Amino acid sequence: MESKFCILTETEDLKTLISSTEESLQIERTKTLFEEIRASINNNDEEDRSFWRPVLPWGGVYTIRAGRKAISCTPLYVKISLKNTCTIDGFLMILYVILRDNQSFPREVGIFLGRQFVEHFLYLMDSYDYTTVKMLWIWDRMSKRQYRSVIHHAALEIDLFGNEHENFTKNLETMMSTMQESLCTNWSCPARFQEFIQKTINIKCNGLREFSQRVFCHGPPPFVILNMQLWKSEELSYVPYHLALSQHRYSLEGATLFNKEEHHYSAAFQIDGYWMHYDGLRSDNLILLNKPPELLLLSSLVYIRASDK
Repeated sequence: MESKFCILTETEDLKTLISSTEESLQIERTKTLFEEIRASINNNDEEDRSFWRPVLPWGGVYTIRAGRKAISCTPLYVKISLKNTCTIDGFLMILYVILRDNQSFPREVGIFLGRQFVEHFLYLMDSYDYTTVKMLWIWDRMSKRQYRSVIHHAALEIDLFGNEHENFTKNLETMMSTMQESLCTNWSCPARFQEFIQKTINIKCNGLREFSQRVFCHGPPPFVILNMQLWKSEELSYVPYHLALSQHRYSLEGATLFNKEEHHYSAAFQIDGYWMHYDGLRSDNLILLNKPPELLLLSSLVYIRASDK
């Protein structure tokens, strides 16, 4: 049977999603998710103890009202099923920890992702409303060309199968974009002066080029993400824990890992000097690390600007 597709373009649904969630979550809570994780680490005597509740479980189901004009008085609701969400789950977890652990970062990241988005993102994570967090990222952050929802009967299905770059880090390229100038020593060069943004361009002309130091287009970002697909997790000790970028010092804060056999991503990050492993497919999906997870490939590294730590 031929599949039918639809594009999720209804921005009003995003506003409805946020407002309805905030109304349903007006419950008293003593600690945010980040505070609960930090407390579980600091009060933990057993090195292998897992976090007390699941964090960002794989997948998810979100119920949404379908259409504004109902034929009957009873509104129609459909369920949106999320699949293969590991391509965003690990980075959503790392992003949350970074923003909550660095006071000035939410304002800086809000310049690129939007202040309202950052506020809603932190609120939903603090409230443990994980499926709505994923829907927030999908609707508000991702290119409309990236996702087509397959309609199966009355339910929508969003399949995020792919890689982390297409589903997450691609949306942060503006924040991390860099620029470099070059000047050719050959006066007859048709393109003697050039500017390079984001990537290096091979120049085929006579003479030598002198390159300036590469600088960030919008100032040093609060964090940078490096693509590291050829390293193995057991080689994590050989990864530089500090980088000098554009006269700023960056420190390793997190990493994403790829299980080649399961075609599955997970993540590792540190809080108060302790490294934790997050894997949305596991029942205990957030645990303290005694050593790097085995048999996994290192996918990405996340460094934060150390001066703000």
